[in-house]
Amino acid sequence: RSDWCMARIQGLDKVVHDQDHILILGSIASVESLKQGIHYAHPSNRFWKVLSAIYDCPTTTVDQKKAVLEKAGIALWDSCATCIRKGSSDASIKEVVPNDIPGFLKEHPGIEKILCNGKTSYQTMRKYYPELLDKIEVLPSTSAANAQVSLEELIEKYRKSLGVDDGKDLLGKS
Repeated sequence: RSDWCMARIQGLDKVVHDQDHILILGSIASVESLKQGIHYAHPSNRFWKVLSAIYDCPTTTVDQKKAVLEKAGIALWDSCATCIRKGSSDASIKEVVPNDIPGFLKEHPGIEKILCNGKTSYQTMRKYYPELLDKIEVLPSTSAANAQVSLEELIEKYRKSLGVDDGKDLLGKS
């Protein structure tokens, strides 16, 4: 199969705040995320819906998305800095150059836990940074391509991994 139509892409920069204690790593930004310049921008990706439900706040605008991350102490980045990929499919990712996650953790010693949003992110971390595996938890991808995991299941799993137990039901209502 020819790779002539596949292009090397550069991922998005990290989103980080001084008080962050959790790093959520995707694989690499989708075509739509790269176009909009924000992680998880495709409307069918459930990442922002999950955070909105867990933290009971809106994530409609870019400012609201940034605010929930800061409030929750969550940094966002991707395991891949650049790669060759066709479209937005993780399955087509090749020739990965990883982000410097160990360097990031040295710069941000408050990060206690790394959550991988999906198996591709985790496999990249396992390949390039096996010394970090004790800090990593792999969660189901919030991508619409992972339709076998419901929004409610995602909320439950992410809530538990983020250490949020505020007595609300899974949809964030009292």
